[in-house]
Amino acid sequence: MPQTTEITRRSFIQSLSSTALTIGALGQPSAFAADVAPGKRKLGIALVGLGYYSKDLLGPGLLKTENCYLAGIVTGTPAKEKAWMDEYGIPQKNVYNYENFDQIADNKDIDVVYIVLPNNMHHEFTIRAAKAGKHVICEKPMAMNAAESVEMIEACKAAGVSLSIGYRMRYEPHTLEIEKYARESTYGAIRFVTVEAGFRMSRPTDHWKGKAALGGGALMDMGPYPIQAARYAVGVEPIAVTAQQLDSTPPAFQDVDETITFQLEFPNGVFAQCMTTFAGNVNTLKISAAKGNYGLEPFSGYSGISGFLPKGEKLSFPESHQMARQMDEMCKAFAEGRPCRTPGEEGLRDMIIIDAIRESVKNGGKRILL
Repeated sequence: MPQTTEITRRSFIQSLSSTALTIGALGQPSAFAADVAPGKRKLGIALVGLGYYSKDLLGPGLLKTENCYLAGIVTGTPAKEKAWMDEYGIPQKNVYNYENFDQIADNKDIDVVYIVLPNNMHHEFTIRAAKAGKHVICEKPMAMNAAESVEMIEACKAAGVSLSIGYRMRYEPHTLEIEKYARESTYGAIRFVTVEAGFRMSRPTDHWKGKAALGGGALMDMGPYPIQAARYAVGVEPIAVTAQQLDSTPPAFQDVDETITFQLEFPNGVFAQCMTTFAGNVNTLKISAAKGNYGLEPFSGYSGISGFLPKGEKLSFPESHQMARQMDEMCKAFAEGRPCRTPGEEGLRDMIIIDAIRESVKNGGKRILL
């Protein structure tokens, strides 16, 4: 398992206090907002990493956005460059690789860098993008651990740019409705939450998700979904976690976890039973409340989100492109100089929980989060 970083109550509060300065500053129009708002309707995004998520989801999503467009690409595979340039009309001057990436600082077409790289590269490229003066969207999980997350937040704060984490579901209408139910106690007091997310990953695999050094494993890849869901479904922050690792016999993966189960405890007496796995296809969020059960199934799929309510009613909203919606809202916030729904400290909170889960798996017992 990756080495964990112990985050105490004091260092946690201090780290969030420092990032709060960023949010407070973003409450007023920034110099960036003053530059782009009058004459630039859409912000230019550069995608860093052109794998499946960029190719099949973010790229097509950027053809549907109103507040941003695909202005550039960063890739380590030269063969991909022409296809992307042709499909999206990207000029050669907006095409970069990982070695010359820092030259993006001089490119006025690019306002936002979207990092879609293996998890072990998030920290490096977020800091490089911040130093280049670009706003950053970083895919989940934010980093390899909480300590890296704090450094990323601090780098963006020092550079005067915004950092947002790619939690697409937090912009999706079914999810927003679940958040509202918790906030307004629509179905009475919540008693417990059950949430599972996973898929069957081919084995053996050469994919980076099967390599610990690259930030692979079920916990790092799929774990943020149940962590996020438990947090927004309950509406308060967890105070403790206990975790277990459950792998096939013989182990399906030699280098990473296959299945992690964990229990989150909340200060209002609610608990969440969570699972993340590479062993099978699961995607369910169920909330048990005083007035009945409700939830989403699937709750984090790329499409087809569907909800159920007490008394058999359905929770349903029109289908929309999740990534387009996410990027539109993020870029609107960037242009207006204000924080979006998923700033860097949102990712930090999840990484603190992930670090605690690792520690619990390694040494056993409950880990206090606050």
